[in-house]
Amino acid sequence: MAELLETAWRWWLVLWPHVLATSIVSVNVAASLHALLTKRDTRSTIGWVGLIWLSPGFGAIAYTVFGVNRIRRKASKLRAGQREVIHRLEAAVPSDERLDDAIGPADAPLRSLATLVGEVTERPLLDGNTVEPLAGGDAAYPQMLEAIDAAKRSIGLASYIFDNDPTGKLFVEALGRAVDRGVEVRVLVDGIGSRYSFPTSVGLLEHRGVPVSRFLPTTVPLYFPYANLRNHRKILVVDGTVGFTGGLNIRHGCWLSKNPPHPVRDMHFRLTGPVVTQLLEVFAEDWAFATGERLDELRHTDGSYPWAPNLGFTGASLARGVRYGPDDTDVGRIKLVLIAALASARKSVRIMTPYFLPDDAICQALGVAALRGVEVDIVLPQQNNLALVGWASDALLWQVLTRGCNVWMSPPPFDHTKVMVVDSAWSLFGSGNWDERSMRLNFEFNVESYDQQLAAALDRHVEEIIGRSTRRSLAEVDGRSLPVRIRDGVARLFAPYL
Repeated sequence: MAELLETAWRWWLVLWPHVLATSIVSVNVAASLHALLTKRDTRSTIGWVGLIWLSPGFGAIAYTVFGVNRIRRKASKLRAGQREVIHRLEAAVPSDERLDDAIGPADAPLRSLATLVGEVTERPLLDGNTVEPLAGGDAAYPQMLEAIDAAKRSIGLASYIFDNDPTGKLFVEALGRAVDRGVEVRVLVDGIGSRYSFPTSVGLLEHRGVPVSRFLPTTVPLYFPYANLRNHRKILVVDGTVGFTGGLNIRHGCWLSKNPPHPVRDMHFRLTGPVVTQLLEVFAEDWAFATGERLDELRHTDGSYPWAPNLGFTGASLARGVRYGPDDTDVGRIKLVLIAALASARKSVRIMTPYFLPDDAICQALGVAALRGVEVDIVLPQQNNLALVGWASDALLWQVLTRGCNVWMSPPPFDHTKVMVVDSAWSLFGSGNWDERSMRLNFEFNVESYDQQLAAALDRHVEEIIGRSTRRSLAEVDGRSLPVRIRDGVARLFAPYL
């Protein structure tokens, strides 16, 4: 036996380099093939394959840890088998004649944009809506609370952040009163966003008898803003008739007239008309995912349907909900919408976003628009609430500045507004930011609107902010000190995950 073990050991001493080399080659081949088959960006593929072969063993491990996109696969697996909530909306779909009058003939830029968004979202553009912009919590919170207090059938509320603070407690009490009146109430708070205050508002809601659930609850530390697969949507639907959406979370800092210690500017929107049904559909799907309860199947004993949508016309705005997330068949859904909107611009593009980390394709689309003579204004906060994001953003501003885009830095307080306006005729608003986290890793909801009156109002708002902002020049960006440029460059390496 000893001789047999000694012989085996001698053979292993001779063969182990060959076994190791064969194993490394096999792993490198497998990792390279995976990169070739799954990576859509040629430069990314070349970079990973080069690292795999130039750093034997380490390269394959690095690719497995950082290069494999598990987000989409995990999101798709989480949502597997979940049935969509879709209501019949044919009565609200505009005719070709109506579209001709509202946004131009079939070959008009905005008409082509509407066609593309319809193909990308697989949801119809709806007529008969009214969209009212609301300046932050000062305008939005009172109207939201009033709608909750007036509810007769149902209230669906989804928020990324729902703080346990004076403003959050007002909403808890209003929702509790609705439950006491017999209204069907459902509240969905993100698993990370619910923990921005301690103790969380979830316990307050439960104590008040409000049905509440966390979206993908997690055990990560209390404050972890870069976690993946977050429900970043902000949706309130009351009686299937009135809806609110935009960038506004439920937290005291957004109610500026209350003089909060950490003020945040923002913008929200009140919607009525058939498009509210699309808000309701998204909320119902997210609630079903989090809890398993199907709101579209809920009926009272008398046969009434508390979650029924209201398709009554209230105005003349054409609007459509744009939902997107890491579970999409095409993860680049919102990117296609943004690029198409930039391509359709003829005169002006106005963008406000708190987080600006677009990929090369969107930077190029912005630059192409500016080079075509379109006035492109990008308004960003002068002081970002996430320092790493602000540094990474500074590292890529040259890409848009060199092509003639205008970049404006708005003064404090931190501005969380998310809007885009094209040619004072088309607008996009909602929860999504101009960064990879919103476009690829989070569940988001925006609304597009073909309404010149709304677009003009948003244009005026952006112009007013620009009037108080400081213009960021290419010379200033290029003139950053070497330590600052190194810091910003390192931060930019993490841009796909910020």
